[in-house]
Amino acid sequence: MSDQDTEAPARPAAAAESGRAAPAPSSRPGASRHTSPSAAPAAGPSMPRSAPTRLRIPRIGVDAPFVGLKIGSSGALEPPPADNTNLVGWQESGISPGELGTSIIAGHLDTATSPAVFARLDELKAGDTFEVSRADGTEAVFMVDSVEEFQKDDFPDQRVYEDTPNALVRLITCAGPYDRKAKDYTENLVVFAHLEKPTD
Repeated sequence: MSDQDTEAPARPAAAAESGRAAPAPSSRPGASRHTSPSAAPAAGPSMPRSAPTRLRIPRIGVDAPFVGLKIGSSGALEPPPADNTNLVGWQESGISPGELGTSIIAGHLDTATSPAVFARLDELKAGDTFEVSRADGTEAVFMVDSVEEFQKDDFPDQRVYEDTPNALVRLITCAGPYDRKAKDYTENLVVFAHLEKPTD
């Protein structure tokens, strides 16, 4: 398998370059996994804008720093650096985690030699929580609503990147079989989550 990078989804999503570990968008609702019976609550809590500094997901052993990601020339979000397996990226020109709107957090599934930060992301279930530490000293606690997989060539852009009156987060990585010819995974895994509570 190649360790060539690919671009992660942006908002609005654009077709990503092929690669090995970072997510790339597509557009049909996929099979839902661990789906919560209720959607994210309306008019929930929110926090002022502040850059994220660390992501902690106790259930799957994630404790990773953030790097800011920019939109590339293709219109898609650039991936986190491939040489650091314990690093997540966020769309720094977009919504920060905890802020009103939908924040995008991308991470690698693996590299050519080892699992990466989001290797166990598919183990999350509705009701699980994770925390984002922020530069202003606060922490945002998110609750998972659902964990779903989508074909990259049929990705539900509107649903994933929706405009919303709530503080939402999407954790995104690659999933499904690895296509050696395309040098890319065939699916994306998306964790849909909402802000449960802000902490000082």
